[in-house]
Amino acid sequence: MSNHAQPRPINSPFWTPGVFVMLAFMAAAAPFILARYIKGLGFVTNLTDIYPWGLWIGVDVASGVALAAGGFTTAALAHIFGRHHYEAVTRPALLTAMLGYTFVAVGLFVDIGRSWAIWKPAIFWQPNSVLFEVAMCVMIYLTVLYIEFFPIVAERLRGKFPIVDSLDKIIDKFMWLFIILGVVLSCMHQSGLGSLMLIAPTKLHPLWYTPILPLLFLTSAISLGYPMVVVETIIATSSLKLDREMDVLGPLTRITLLLLGIYGGLKIGDMLVRGTYVYLWDGSAQSFAFMAEVLLGVIIPWCMLWIPKVRKTPGLLFTAAAMVVGGVVLNRINVFIVGYQPPFAQHSYYPAIGEILVTAGLVASIMFLYRLAVTFLPVLSARRKEA
Repeated sequence: MSNHAQPRPINSPFWTPGVFVMLAFMAAAAPFILARYIKGLGFVTNLTDIYPWGLWIGVDVASGVALAAGGFTTAALAHIFGRHHYEAVTRPALLTAMLGYTFVAVGLFVDIGRSWAIWKPAIFWQPNSVLFEVAMCVMIYLTVLYIEFFPIVAERLRGKFPIVDSLDKIIDKFMWLFIILGVVLSCMHQSGLGSLMLIAPTKLHPLWYTPILPLLFLTSAISLGYPMVVVETIIATSSLKLDREMDVLGPLTRITLLLLGIYGGLKIGDMLVRGTYVYLWDGSAQSFAFMAEVLLGVIIPWCMLWIPKVRKTPGLLFTAAAMVVGGVVLNRINVFIVGYQPPFAQHSYYPAIGEILVTAGLVASIMFLYRLAVTFLPVLSARRKEA
């Protein structure tokens, strides 16, 4: 595994102030989740028949799926394209993807009105529905992620449970198949999320409605994959006092230059071809949101990453990567919330306090389980600074 130490559990105290903050957010979200099932969606959210998709879909689901893209992009780079130098970050990226998709499923379970019927797409197929394709891909890919993560758990339990060792040997023989399947499924449903909004040409603002919306969703997720790996790695290594993997993260951002450039070129070129740039000057909230998304999330970080000093300096690299991550999250919020304008709506949608706290609680849960996993499982490879 290049020049890095082998992955191992982190010898660091688990109960830190940050962990208690995560638990506080999780505890704050719990009453609202309970109230949602006792009193219904209308009691906790500002969702209506006019605005059926709000914060939980725009952030918890659409953004969550995009933020988990580091899993399949690093897997493709290290295992399909043979760039084994990057294996040092594949395990943490896989962990983030697995946790991200798990809580996408949890977010859907909370958001769907009839949560007890969430299993029905697996039995009652509707191949003409884009949402059906997304549901099937997410369910299968989540299963694939758990299978891919199983060897990490088995490594920790090796020699203690014979059945675990046997399953690990079987999975190892077919791991190449699961890696390829994971990449294919991710590409399918990343674009599928964009296809969902193609059925709403009269409801989605022209700045975001385009026939190539599925392609934009796919290329934005791919361009986000490596910056997300940079963000999570720098946060983890900084908080746990580990050496930063700059010899891995720097080259990753050079690849990001190409991927982010393709996404930005498609997005700006599409706007120019369709002539929707005229909406940039109307002074609406949508125009400012679009400019912030493109300027702060694409153009500025892309220019920053061209500078060698930025790619070699952890703070500057983190800033550029975080701007890319924030830009894609803002894009999903813009498509599903800001740019969504039903023609007969009498008021705008604003998330209720319950929606905000549930989202914060789910994010805190992901961070808590990530901290738990790297503490007790061989996920991170970086050495401690004093070593």
